[in-house]
This record gives sequence, C-alpha cells and structure tokens, in this order.
Amino acid sequence: MASGATAGKDGSVSAAGDVYYDPYDAQIAADPYPVFRRLREEAPLYYNEKHDFYALSRFDDVERGLLDHDTYISGRGPIIELIKADIEIPPGGLIFEDPPAHTIRRGLVSRVFTPRRMNALEPKVREFCQRSLDALVGAERFDFVADVGAQMPLRVIGMLLGIPEQDQDEVRERADAHLRTEAGKPMEYPDSGFATGAFFNEYVDWRASHPSDDLMTELLEAEFEDETGTRRRLARDEILAFTNVLASAGAETTVRLIGWAGKLLADHPEQRRELVKDASLIPNAIEEVLRFEPPAPHIARYVTRDAEHHGRTVPEGSAIMFLVGAANRDERRHPDGERFDIHRKVRHHLSFGHGVHFCLGAALARLEGRVALEEILKRFPEWEIDRDAAKLASTSTVRGWETLPAFTRAGT
Repeated sequence: MASGATAGKDGSVSAAGDVYYDPYDAQIAADPYPVFRRLREEAPLYYNEKHDFYALSRFDDVERGLLDHDTYISGRGPIIELIKADIEIPPGGLIFEDPPAHTIRRGLVSRVFTPRRMNALEPKVREFCQRSLDALVGAERFDFVADVGAQMPLRVIGMLLGIPEQDQDEVRERADAHLRTEAGKPMEYPDSGFATGAFFNEYVDWRASHPSDDLMTELLEAEFEDETGTRRRLARDEILAFTNVLASAGAETTVRLIGWAGKLLADHPEQRRELVKDASLIPNAIEEVLRFEPPAPHIARYVTRDAEHHGRTVPEGSAIMFLVGAANRDERRHPDGERFDIHRKVRHHLSFGHGVHFCLGAALARLEGRVALEEILKRFPEWEIDRDAAKLASTSTVRGWETLPAFTRAGT
C-alpha cells in the first residue's frame, strides 16, 4: 500500500495520503475548492478513515446518487453527525424522511411553495428589503449578513408560518446554535430534541385558536391519507417538526446566498457594474452565485445496500457525502467551472439538491436573492469587503458568512 493511503471498509484503497478532505477542518472549510478539484480528478470515490465516511465529488455521480433514494436514504438524517449518532428522528421533518411518508407529507406543503405562489410574495419581500436597506442609505458601511441576510428571509418565513416578528430573531439564533461547531469538531447531538420543534408549541396553540392565511393554519387544518391508508390530520409532533425544519431552512439558506452574492460581486466589480447597468442580468447572476458557492456544499445519506462507484464498493451501512460544492464546479458538466461568470448559461446545478428532496423553498430563495440584490445595487452600486472584519461561520453543514461588512461609496 502506498505511503499514507487508506483502506476503506471493503479493503479498497483511497488516495488519502495524497488528497485529504475533512468537513470539520477549518483550514479546508475556508476554501474547500482546491481539495474538491483534486478529489474529482484523483479520488472520485473518496474514503475518510478518521470520520468513517465515503464521498462522491463528480457531477454525474452526485446527481445520480441524489436521485437514488432507495440506496441512499434520508431517514437517518442528511448530516454525517446525525447518521453516526443513530438517534430517533420525530416524524414530519421532511429532510429526515423517505418515500412513501416523505411523498405524502411533502405534498401537504408543496402547494404553498409553488413558483406562482412564491412570486406573489414579491411585494412583501421587497418591502422587507427596503425596510432594512433604507435606514442604511448614506452610510459608509453595512453588513450583508446582519443588515440584510439575517433580517429579510426570516421576516418572510415568519410571515408564512405566522411567527410574530418580535420572536423571529430567537428562531434564527436557535437555528444558528444547532449548526455551530467548534473548529475541527463535529456537531454533537445527544438526543433528538433539536429536531422536535418544541420551541414552537405556543405558536401552534395560538394559531389553532386564531386561524389565519398562513402555512401553520394550513398544516393544522389539512386532512390527508397517510402511508398506512389512515385518513387523518397531522399530529402535534409532526406539525412541530414541519415548522422547525421550514423555519430553520428559511432562516439559513438565503442568508448564505446573500452573503456570497456580496462577496463574489466585490471580487468581480466589473460584473457587478454590469448588473447595475442591466438588472435583467440579476436572475442569472443569482444562479451563478448558487452554482459557484452553494450554501450547503455537501449532503449526507445512509447507504442501505452495497453500491459500486469507480470500480469500488461502498458497503451497506456506510455514511456517504455528496459533495455538491465539488460537483457544481465539475468541468465535465460546467466548462471552466472554477470561473465565476454571471453570463454563464447555468443549465443545472445541485445547490438545491435533486430528486425527491429537491428544496421546497428553491423558488422562494431565488426570489429573495434576486430582490435583495436588486435593492442593494440600487442603493450601493459600489462596495468593498472589509476583509479584516469578515468572518466565516463555523459549521459543518452550511457554508457562509457570519459577518460580511462592506465599505460603500454612498453619499460621495
């Protein structure tokens, strides 16, 4: 065996001595793309002995893996730490379920998250953006996260779920707390309490007595036939899990998207100026931001049966990571994939997942990203990132900025 090479569970050998990927390594997480590139070329099926997981990095492999929900299941969680913890996940959390239960419960909320219904929210999304940004006009500095990303998306998801605005900050703080890690260490889940959504008990009780035109009311009143053929309404634990997942996802994904848009357009000022001149380019620019810097750079699954990749076997019972961040830059699918280009024809990226677990909120995230960028560029056509003060969030699940302050030329 070559020096530093590592044997997988099946006795096969990965080139871990030459290329090493660790999702908990802060130095790698700061810029994972050089490692991702090497994985695609040198170890398209990679095995990490230290943390005992496999990883796929090429676009076609990741795309096929996400489609194969029989071999690679979500029921043990979409995060390596959850799969390893082997804890009981309460029903109702869509990202923790597999068909047929997932198909049935997803149908209950998918009618709310259609592109048509999401686009109808644009006036409110724009109002929330304007409320955050108008107070900053004339300022010499603002923060893409604190002043925009942490506010508007949470107000939108709070409006959809009926969460009072005065309590929405606490929702995001709780979501952040669950995702935070110590540098170099996995998240720890001693029990399944994080996923139960018990925090939302009071809101569910209040909304049950005060129905309104929001998603929580729809969940409370919906009748459906479950996987056993029983006609019923959602149980309390299912509603809480639904609410917890939707609130957390709504608070996290778009804030990362807005932060990366700010960073990438600071790094490519000539492209930013094109967007200022022609706002019709913004929707495609959002797709390129998503492709180039996906908020969730990897998705984990539990392997239910032996699977073959690149002449090797991933054994049943393994954990596997689909490296979306690596796949999105795979030149086999996206030529010159390491280059950021708002004019790129992004046919298909994997930043919202693929298959049965394609992100329900994709249309909403795209809307929020587009409107936020439109409103930011109207007020601040030029900015530079304060790189000394910018800080990446320490998580092993999503990747983005905890703080991203920028100097502007407003008022000059």
